[in-house]
Amino acid sequence: MKVCYLADGQSVHTQKWVKYFAHRGYDVYLATFKQTGPIKGVKVKKLRYFSKFAYPFRILEVKKAVEEIAPDILHAHYVPHYGMYAALTGFRPFAVSVWGSDVLIEPKKSIVKRYVVKYALRKADLITVDSISSLKAVLSFGVDERKVKLIVHGVDLTIFHPIENKEELKKDLGIPQSHQVVISTRGLESIYNVDTLIKAVPHILEDYSNTYFLIVGDGALRQKLKELAHNLGVTENVRFVGLLRNDEVPKFLGVSDVYVSTSLSDTTSVSLLEAMACELPVVVTDLEGNREWIEDGENGFLFPKRDFRALAERESADDVQKIKCKCVNCL
Repeated sequence: MKVCYLADGQSVHTQKWVKYFAHRGYDVYLATFKQTGPIKGVKVKKLRYFSKFAYPFRILEVKKAVEEIAPDILHAHYVPHYGMYAALTGFRPFAVSVWGSDVLIEPKKSIVKRYVVKYALRKADLITVDSISSLKAVLSFGVDERKVKLIVHGVDLTIFHPIENKEELKKDLGIPQSHQVVISTRGLESIYNVDTLIKAVPHILEDYSNTYFLIVGDGALRQKLKELAHNLGVTENVRFVGLLRNDEVPKFLGVSDVYVSTSLSDTTSVSLLEAMACELPVVVTDLEGNREWIEDGENGFLFPKRDFRALAERESADDVQKIKCKCVNCL
């Protein structure tokens, strides 16, 4: 069977999807506007992006690519972008996978975006969602419930698990042995709100000066966040690691003591599940998607969006100690 994916080729989530089916013998194509390196077993079709507002040309580019590939199934990821283009090709059968913000946040930005999301969802023959919150959002557009499937993301426990050589890894990564390590593995984009974590750092250091912060990921706000850390005088305690391959992330989770997510929107966060698989105490934004996984004070802590003072309080050593043995692998 030939499957064509329309998705962001640079996303690790896209790469996991296409690799999964390629490794199982499917004839897999990936058509993408974002340049990506070779993916074993996957035929990558780089699409011309044209200018920012040249939507008709981009639609024609996608349609031409789909016609050339002639797949048995067209599967788009992220509704108001690749999902819209897939819907406009007129190809059937067509599946679309919801990523979260595309149905929770994007439709609220304008009437046009809401219409685009609604159009793409209603045109799709199959819709996959990864959480109850995203399922509710999809159904709010009047979509037939029978074509919506809940598929929860998983974590490879052969890669993500607790490690024993923590001290040795700290030494290799240049992290002081005496320091407690707080890690964030979200992108450096506005939706992930990492500035809230940076703003919390001075407050945490007032009580726990031997705390070290690992900011794993990259994005448009990298320089602004580094400047914020500099202006707050915390650069010695904050390290911007940059973008890592997925198989490199466990090493950094392994040397960490607490995982933090400051995201403003989440459904089932894979980064959260990866941290829990490594048995890290987690402190995450109080969102419906996170509440599907975290019971406040039991297997993690929740804090209000953008509230860096509340975040700092939640990261107190006493609170963290209470949940050290209440991670996902212990429940």
